[in-house]
Amino acid sequence: MKDDELREIFFTEAQEQYDELNRLFVELEQNKQDKQIIDSLFRLLHTLKANAGGMGFEQLAQFAHILEDVFGEIKKGHLHINSELFNTLFRANDVLGAMIQHLKDPEHHEAPKYRGIKTKLEVLVRKTRAQATPPAEETPASDETQPAREAAPPATGIPSKEKKSRRPLKIEDEATTVAAEEQLHLSDSIHVPVKKLDNLLNLVGELIIEKDRIINLYEQLTAQRKGYNTEMTHIQRLTNELQHAVMSIRLVQVGTLFKKFHRIVRDVANEEGKHVRLVLKGMENEIDRNILQIISESLVHLVRNAISHGIETEDERVKQRKPGQGIITLSAETVKEEVRIQVSDDGRGIDVEKIKQKALQKGLISPEEAKRMPPEQLIQLIFLPGFSSADTVTKISGRGVGMDVVKRAIERVGGQIDIESTLGKGTTFTLILPLSMAVKSTLLFQLDDITYAIPLAYTSAVSTFRKSDIHYVRNGLAANFLGKSISVVFLKDIFSLKSIQNPDKQFIVKSFEETPDDALFPTIIINYDQKEIGIIVDRLLQQKEIVEKPLGTLLKDAHFVSGATILGTGEVCLVLDVPGIMHFLFKQIRSYQNSNA
Repeated sequence: MKDDELREIFFTEAQEQYDELNRLFVELEQNKQDKQIIDSLFRLLHTLKANAGGMGFEQLAQFAHILEDVFGEIKKGHLHINSELFNTLFRANDVLGAMIQHLKDPEHHEAPKYRGIKTKLEVLVRKTRAQATPPAEETPASDETQPAREAAPPATGIPSKEKKSRRPLKIEDEATTVAAEEQLHLSDSIHVPVKKLDNLLNLVGELIIEKDRIINLYEQLTAQRKGYNTEMTHIQRLTNELQHAVMSIRLVQVGTLFKKFHRIVRDVANEEGKHVRLVLKGMENEIDRNILQIISESLVHLVRNAISHGIETEDERVKQRKPGQGIITLSAETVKEEVRIQVSDDGRGIDVEKIKQKALQKGLISPEEAKRMPPEQLIQLIFLPGFSSADTVTKISGRGVGMDVVKRAIERVGGQIDIESTLGKGTTFTLILPLSMAVKSTLLFQLDDITYAIPLAYTSAVSTFRKSDIHYVRNGLAANFLGKSISVVFLKDIFSLKSIQNPDKQFIVKSFEETPDDALFPTIIINYDQKEIGIIVDRLLQQKEIVEKPLGTLLKDAHFVSGATILGTGEVCLVLDVPGIMHFLFKQIRSYQNSNA
């Protein structure tokens, strides 16, 4: 094997071992006498030490070795586990994880300071071993180690005369605390290195493009002949099978991310002084690894908020006749071509009336809107930038703080987020995600003789309006569609803007006023965030699956487009950023409403 492949295998296993250590530490904290867990921890640390030594990572091997020694003493019954020891072990595991990340990617991960915590563990092991075979006149153990034969206090509660004891050696931790990262690290390998799969996926994308070009050319040459040639049918079938095979290889079980949350729930619950249990369901469901990595930060945020501002304190729960221990549930299920991930809590729920008052106070909605908006629409206001329903700022973000970032991350992968909440019973956030980001179903259309693609996930219908069907409203233009009035806008008017920060307020009606009275307007009805708008284009074409590629660095600041693809004709086709367009349009609508109020 090449050295690079050996390194990748080592870091894949090391990351899995680090995650498993976190999970087992949490379990052991709840079941301190479970010998099976202790044995598993000892074996894991022994394996990590041996693997690190074999790769030449001596500092990592030595650090794993001292942790192995600690659990060796626990196995022998010489060292009792208490809360202070657990805090030290969790800090040590944080350092262990930071060492792994630094060795893997030294450019982006700083080397952690580990000597303080390492020395502390070495002293602990040395003192424990010394006290395991005490002299005839036994010296009582310090609180730091608590050996197994520690004597119980006198029954009267009056302390007996302490025999002379040795002062425990104080070791200062030199910045051993490693800052918790919001975005969790997933392994860079599935069964083969991801970069090989990415290369294969790019080749499949090119093959699909070439296939379309061949078919396009073939249709031109045989326009007078009926039926498809067998060879063309065969190449289409092969490319489709290859495409889906590669996509399936990229899928990983959601459990690879879910099981990392044991430690997060434990730390946040301790910080908040709450009693919380994590329940995991549907861990065998699969999703594209890249999607899982991108949404990891959002899941962390949702889980932390659920504990901090969803779950009540134990006393509050008992008063409400709930079990003292709150429950956070992470679950997943596959529905057709989607994966649905839910973050649920059985806490206090979201107070919709409080949401409404906060929105009115911040000027996000008018009193008239507040009266009209149903509860399911009011609750969506927590996704607006800067909105917070928390009364106080705590170390853990309040429910609503940064929720706009969560929503944008979900939309970035072509997904949606939904909320259900019952006051006093709990809240459920549902993330509806595509199985894969690689291939998108789109609708092709033309504008000024240029072909564009719009994801079908945001397309609810297509229609054609006459000019007489469209009328002026206070906010611009509107038309009746399926018995309701929806706003309509010309896409060319959006694209022609010189500035999106301070656009001319008449831009929405510019093209409408320049067209003849008998004009017909091909329109795509886009649906986003429970809102619909009609986008008027020049010509509707066809549905097509595309392989979307990100825009280059020169176009990274381009507005209203999310990526690009190459069509069978060789033409570059831009993909519309529907969330970006909708955010912009409704910002303008709110601006007009406020200016006309």
